[in-house]
Parts: sequence; C-alpha cells; structure tokens
Amino acid sequence: MHERVLALAGLAQALRQVRRIAETGQADATVLQTALDSVFRIDAASAEEVYGSVDALRPGLRLLRDYFNGQGDDEQLPKLALSVTQLERKFVADADMPQRVHDGITAASADAARLGSTHPEVLTALGGLYADTVSHLRPRVMVQGNPHYLGQPDIVAEIRAVLLASLRSAVLWRQMGGSVWDFLLRRRQMQQAVESELG
Repeated sequence: MHERVLALAGLAQALRQVRRIAETGQADATVLQTALDSVFRIDAASAEEVYGSVDALRPGLRLLRDYFNGQGDDEQLPKLALSVTQLERKFVADADMPQRVHDGITAASADAARLGSTHPEVLTALGGLYADTVSHLRPRVMVQGNPHYLGQPDIVAEIRAVLLASLRSAVLWRQMGGSVWDFLLRRRQMQQAVESELG
C-alpha cells in the first residue's frame, strides 16, 4: 500500500499543477520539477526513486488526505484523476503507443539532463510527444481553465508535459497493484497509509 499511495500522491500533485497552470499560467516550480523528473526515471526500482523522495510527495499526500477526509477544495481534481486512470488503461492496451512514448522520452532525456527537466525546450518536447501520441486516445483528458492561458502554445505544452507526468504516475500506481477497488474496498487502509506517510 505504501508504494501505491506514493504513486497516487504523484498523480494528485501533478494534476493539481495542471489545474494551477490552466487557471493562472504559473506552476509551483518544486512540484513541477518532481513531476517532470519522474517522467525520465523510467527504470527506477521503487516509487520513492521515481519521485526522488517521500518528502517531494508531501503536497500530493496532503491532497489525498483532504480528499479522504472530504475536505478537497477542487472538485475538478478527482474527475481529472479518474480521466487519467481511464486513459492509462487505453494507453497500456495500445499495441505500439507505450514504445513510442518511451522512445520520445529517451530522445528528450539528454536535453533534460543538460538543461533541467523544467526547461522550456524540454517542456516543448514532452508536450509535443503527448500531443502526437496520448492525446489521440479516447476519451481525451479535458482540462478547464482560463482561456487567456489555454490559448498560449507554451502554456499548452507545459500542461501536456505535466499530463504526461500524471500518466506516468497512473501507470506506476497500476504496476504497484492499484485499482479502482482501492477507493471502494480499501479506503480505510489507504487513508491510514497516507496519514503514516505524512507522520
């Protein structure tokens, strides 16, 4: 449950950034870096390694705690998370898309190592990769926000890059044994796991 909750926290905090960028045009730099770094850690041995540390997931763990306690302040967030977990099923079932995405991430990894994963060039590359691959799956993940920001290509590329990071977390969550049943049958266990991670 530990690894599963960390992957869910990664998903939650990435999607919170998607919402924030779409509404304000700005991301939290630290959380953004955690999300985008996770995209390039393809062969990490554990969920903790994917995100760098449990500490880096505290914003997402707090979002999960609020959700389980019925205190979430963004009703769009659970809907987005559901969309991304549904998208993950389509993504994994596709014959060649996972390999295409893997190749695209590998191609962008040298620039990410040289410039940093949040550099505009890297965001453009990842956003383009998402647009060329994942965005063709149905149903599409629909992001609502301020039309002023959603009309700017660099903002759209950043949102798509972070959506790719959220998909990474959804794939990881499933690899760790996560499923929709967690929310229906194992809610109490998940809540306890979140609380113990937050200490």
